[in-house]
Amino acid sequence: MSSATNMSHSVQGGPRHVAVIMDGNGRWAQARGKPRLFGHHAGAKRVKEIVRACPDHGVDYLTIFAFSTENWKRTQTEVAGLMKLFRRYIQKEARDLLAEGVRVRFIGDRVRLDAKLVRLMDELELLTSRNTRVNLTIALNYGGRDEVARATQRLSREVAAGKIDPEQVDETTLARFLDTHVLPDPDLVIRTSGEARISNFLLWQSAYAEYEFLETLWPDFSAEEFGRVVAQYGGRVRRFGAVPA
Repeated sequence: MSSATNMSHSVQGGPRHVAVIMDGNGRWAQARGKPRLFGHHAGAKRVKEIVRACPDHGVDYLTIFAFSTENWKRTQTEVAGLMKLFRRYIQKEARDLLAEGVRVRFIGDRVRLDAKLVRLMDELELLTSRNTRVNLTIALNYGGRDEVARATQRLSREVAAGKIDPEQVDETTLARFLDTHVLPDPDLVIRTSGEARISNFLLWQSAYAEYEFLETLWPDFSAEEFGRVVAQYGGRVRRFGAVPA
Protein backbone atom coordinates (compact mmCIF):
# COMPACT_ATOMS: atom_id res chain seq x y z
CA MET A 1 0.00 0.00 0.00
CA SER A 2 1.32 3.45 -0.79
CA SER A 3 0.79 6.50 1.38
CA ALA A 4 2.45 8.95 -1.02
CA THR A 5 0.47 11.67 -2.76
CA ASN A 6 1.30 14.08 -5.55
CA MET A 7 1.06 17.14 -3.29
CA SER A 8 3.36 18.61 -0.69
CA HIS A 9 1.72 19.02 2.70
CA SER A 10 2.46 19.57 6.36
CA VAL A 11 2.02 16.52 8.52
CA GLN A 12 -1.38 16.46 10.18
CA GLY A 13 -1.08 15.00 13.67
CA GLY A 14 1.31 12.21 14.48
CA PRO A 15 2.47 9.26 12.40
CA ARG A 16 0.05 6.40 11.97
CA HIS A 17 2.80 3.85 11.29
CA VAL A 18 6.19 3.96 13.02
CA ALA A 19 8.97 1.53 12.11
CA VAL A 20 11.99 1.04 14.38
CA ILE A 21 15.50 -0.28 13.79
CA MET A 22 16.31 -1.39 17.34
CA ASP A 23 20.07 -0.95 17.37
CA GLY A 24 22.56 -0.86 20.23
CA ASN A 25 21.70 -3.86 22.42
CA GLY A 26 25.18 -5.36 22.18
CA ARG A 27 27.02 -2.11 22.90
CA TRP A 28 24.68 -1.40 25.82
CA ALA A 29 25.57 -4.77 27.35
CA GLN A 30 29.30 -4.50 26.68
CA ALA A 31 29.40 -1.06 28.32
CA ARG A 32 28.17 -2.80 31.47
CA GLY A 33 30.64 -5.67 31.22
CA LYS A 34 27.91 -8.10 30.19
CA PRO A 35 27.58 -10.48 27.21
CA ARG A 36 25.70 -9.22 24.17
CA LEU A 37 22.70 -11.44 24.88
CA PHE A 38 22.17 -9.55 28.13
CA GLY A 39 21.52 -6.48 25.99
CA HIS A 40 19.09 -8.34 23.75
CA HIS A 41 17.04 -9.39 26.78
CA ALA A 42 16.97 -5.77 27.96
CA GLY A 43 15.92 -4.70 24.47
CA ALA A 44 13.03 -7.17 24.46
CA LYS A 45 11.68 -5.59 27.65
CA ARG A 46 11.87 -2.18 25.98
CA VAL A 47 9.70 -3.42 23.10
CA LYS A 48 6.86 -4.07 25.54
CA GLU A 49 7.05 -0.52 26.88
CA ILE A 50 7.02 1.06 23.43
CA VAL A 51 4.10 -1.09 22.25
CA ARG A 52 2.09 0.03 25.27
CA ALA A 53 2.92 3.68 24.53
CA CYS A 54 1.64 3.59 20.94
CA PRO A 55 -2.08 4.24 21.61
CA ASP A 56 -1.24 7.30 23.72
CA HIS A 57 0.42 8.88 20.68
CA GLY A 58 -2.05 7.83 18.00
CA VAL A 59 0.28 5.21 16.54
CA ASP A 60 -1.81 2.38 15.08
CA TYR A 61 1.05 0.40 13.53
CA LEU A 62 4.47 -0.38 14.97
CA THR A 63 7.00 -2.41 12.98
CA ILE A 64 10.22 -3.52 14.68
CA PHE A 65 13.38 -4.96 13.11
CA ALA A 66 14.18 -7.99 15.29
CA PHE A 67 16.54 -10.07 13.13
CA SER A 68 17.82 -9.42 9.62
CA THR A 69 18.80 -11.81 6.85
CA GLU A 70 22.37 -10.62 7.46
CA ASN A 71 22.34 -11.33 11.20
CA TRP A 72 23.09 -15.02 10.55
CA LYS A 73 26.70 -13.84 10.15
CA ARG A 74 26.95 -13.26 13.90
CA THR A 75 28.46 -15.87 16.21
CA GLN A 76 26.62 -19.15 16.58
CA THR A 77 26.23 -18.44 20.29
CA GLU A 78 24.54 -15.09 19.70
CA VAL A 79 22.26 -16.41 16.95
CA ALA A 80 21.19 -19.41 19.04
CA GLY A 81 20.59 -17.12 22.00
CA LEU A 82 18.46 -14.78 19.92
CA MET A 83 16.33 -17.63 18.57
CA LYS A 84 15.77 -18.84 22.13
CA LEU A 85 14.85 -15.29 23.14
CA PHE A 86 12.29 -15.04 20.32
CA ARG A 87 10.67 -18.32 21.35
CA ARG A 88 10.55 -17.28 24.99
CA TYR A 89 9.21 -13.82 24.14
CA ILE A 90 6.29 -15.31 22.22
CA GLN A 91 5.48 -17.84 24.92
CA LYS A 92 5.77 -15.31 27.75
CA GLU A 93 4.03 -12.36 26.15
CA ALA A 94 1.23 -14.03 24.17
CA ARG A 95 -1.40 -13.68 26.89
CA ASP A 96 -0.57 -10.03 27.62
CA LEU A 97 -0.54 -9.14 23.93
CA LEU A 98 -3.97 -10.69 23.53
CA ALA A 99 -5.36 -8.94 26.61
CA GLU A 100 -3.95 -5.55 25.59
CA GLY A 101 -5.50 -5.64 22.12
CA VAL A 102 -2.24 -6.04 20.20
CA ARG A 103 -2.39 -7.78 16.85
CA VAL A 104 0.91 -9.44 15.98
CA ARG A 105 2.19 -10.17 12.50
CA PHE A 106 5.57 -11.47 11.39
CA ILE A 107 7.33 -10.56 8.14
CA GLY A 108 10.42 -12.13 6.65
CA ASP A 109 11.46 -15.48 5.21
CA ARG A 110 10.48 -18.28 7.60
CA VAL A 111 12.21 -21.07 5.68
CA ARG A 112 15.46 -20.83 7.62
CA LEU A 113 13.80 -20.56 11.05
CA ASP A 114 13.37 -23.66 13.19
CA ALA A 115 10.01 -25.44 13.14
CA LYS A 116 9.15 -24.72 16.78
CA LEU A 117 9.67 -20.99 16.37
CA VAL A 118 7.60 -20.90 13.19
CA ARG A 119 4.80 -22.79 14.94
CA LEU A 120 4.83 -20.29 17.80
CA MET A 121 4.75 -17.41 15.30
CA ASP A 122 1.76 -18.92 13.51
CA GLU A 123 -0.06 -19.51 16.78
CA LEU A 124 0.52 -15.95 18.01
CA GLU A 125 -0.71 -14.47 14.72
CA LEU A 126 -3.87 -16.56 14.94
CA LEU A 127 -4.40 -15.86 18.65
CA THR A 128 -4.25 -12.08 18.19
CA SER A 129 -5.86 -11.88 14.74
CA ARG A 130 -9.00 -10.09 16.00
CA ASN A 131 -7.17 -7.43 18.00
CA THR A 132 -7.26 -3.86 16.72
CA ARG A 133 -5.77 -1.54 19.36
CA VAL A 134 -2.17 -1.78 18.11
CA ASN A 135 -0.78 -3.58 15.07
CA LEU A 136 2.68 -4.91 15.96
CA THR A 137 4.71 -6.28 13.08
CA ILE A 138 7.93 -8.13 13.89
CA ALA A 139 10.51 -8.41 11.10
CA LEU A 140 12.25 -11.74 11.72
CA ASN A 141 14.81 -13.07 9.25
CA TYR A 142 13.85 -10.08 7.17
CA GLY A 143 15.72 -8.10 4.55
CA GLY A 144 14.29 -5.52 2.18
CA ARG A 145 16.07 -6.86 -0.88
CA ASP A 146 15.16 -10.42 0.02
CA GLU A 147 11.52 -9.39 0.40
CA VAL A 148 11.43 -7.76 -3.04
CA ALA A 149 13.12 -10.82 -4.58
CA ARG A 150 10.57 -13.17 -3.00
CA ALA A 151 7.72 -10.91 -4.07
CA THR A 152 9.06 -10.89 -7.62
CA GLN A 153 9.17 -14.69 -7.61
CA ARG A 154 5.53 -14.88 -6.54
CA LEU A 155 4.52 -12.29 -9.12
CA SER A 156 6.46 -14.15 -11.83
CA ARG A 157 4.59 -17.35 -11.07
CA GLU A 158 1.26 -15.53 -11.46
CA VAL A 159 2.42 -14.09 -14.79
CA ALA A 160 3.62 -17.51 -15.98
CA ALA A 161 0.25 -19.00 -15.04
CA GLY A 162 -1.51 -16.40 -17.16
CA LYS A 163 -3.23 -14.79 -14.17
CA ILE A 164 -1.51 -11.43 -14.62
CA ASP A 165 -0.73 -9.58 -17.84
CA PRO A 166 2.96 -8.57 -17.70
CA GLU A 167 2.12 -5.34 -19.52
CA GLN A 168 -0.15 -4.37 -16.63
CA VAL A 169 2.45 -4.84 -13.89
CA ASP A 170 3.15 -1.62 -12.01
CA GLU A 171 4.18 -0.54 -8.50
CA THR A 172 0.76 -1.37 -7.09
CA THR A 173 0.91 -4.87 -8.56
CA LEU A 174 4.26 -5.69 -7.01
CA ALA A 175 3.24 -4.20 -3.65
CA ARG A 176 0.46 -6.79 -3.42
CA PHE A 177 3.11 -9.53 -3.21
CA LEU A 178 5.24 -7.94 -0.50
CA ASP A 179 5.22 -9.28 3.08
CA THR A 180 3.65 -5.98 4.14
CA HIS A 181 0.79 -5.97 1.63
CA VAL A 182 -1.83 -5.55 4.39
CA LEU A 183 0.02 -2.67 6.09
CA PRO A 184 0.19 1.04 5.29
CA ASP A 185 3.62 2.38 4.44
CA PRO A 186 5.58 3.69 7.45
CA ASP A 187 5.32 7.42 8.05
CA LEU A 188 8.31 7.56 10.39
CA VAL A 189 11.38 5.31 10.72
CA ILE A 190 13.43 5.55 13.91
CA ARG A 191 16.93 4.14 14.31
CA THR A 192 18.62 4.10 17.69
CA SER A 193 22.33 3.84 18.66
CA GLY A 194 23.84 6.68 16.62
CA GLU A 195 24.12 4.81 13.32
CA ALA A 196 22.75 6.67 10.29
CA ARG A 197 21.88 3.93 7.82
CA ILE A 198 18.75 1.95 6.98
CA SER A 199 20.35 -1.53 6.91
CA ASN A 200 18.09 -3.11 4.31
CA PHE A 201 14.90 -2.40 6.30
CA LEU A 202 11.60 -1.75 4.51
CA LEU A 203 13.37 -0.42 1.42
CA TRP A 204 10.27 -0.36 -0.78
CA GLN A 205 7.84 0.80 1.87
CA SER A 206 9.97 3.63 3.26
CA ALA A 207 10.48 5.46 -0.02
CA TYR A 208 8.85 8.60 1.40
CA ALA A 209 9.08 7.96 5.13
CA GLU A 210 10.57 10.51 7.49
CA TYR A 211 13.70 9.31 9.31
CA GLU A 212 14.96 10.00 12.82
CA PHE A 213 18.45 8.82 13.82
CA LEU A 214 19.02 8.88 17.57
CA GLU A 215 22.13 8.51 19.72
CA THR A 216 20.20 6.56 22.37
CA LEU A 217 20.94 2.83 22.57
CA TRP A 218 17.80 0.75 22.21
CA PRO A 219 17.61 -0.55 25.82
CA ASP A 220 17.66 3.10 26.97
CA PHE A 221 14.98 4.24 24.52
CA SER A 222 12.11 5.12 26.82
CA ALA A 223 8.42 5.66 26.17
CA GLU A 224 9.01 9.34 26.96
CA GLU A 225 11.63 9.68 24.24
CA PHE A 226 9.38 7.78 21.85
CA GLY A 227 6.65 10.31 22.58
CA ARG A 228 8.97 13.25 21.92
CA VAL A 229 10.10 11.84 18.56
CA VAL A 230 6.52 11.16 17.51
CA ALA A 231 5.48 14.68 18.53
CA GLN A 232 8.34 16.25 16.53
CA TYR A 233 7.08 14.45 13.44
CA GLY A 234 4.06 16.76 13.44
CA GLY A 235 6.24 19.73 12.50
CA ARG A 236 7.63 18.20 9.32
CA VAL A 237 6.58 18.87 5.74
CA ARG A 238 6.18 15.82 3.52
CA ARG A 239 6.55 16.77 -0.15
CA PHE A 240 6.55 13.35 -1.88
CA GLY A 241 8.73 14.79 -4.65
CA ALA A 242 6.62 17.89 -5.24
CA VAL A 243 7.73 21.53 -5.03
CA PRO A 244 6.12 23.40 -2.13
CA ALA A 245 3.67 26.15 -3.09
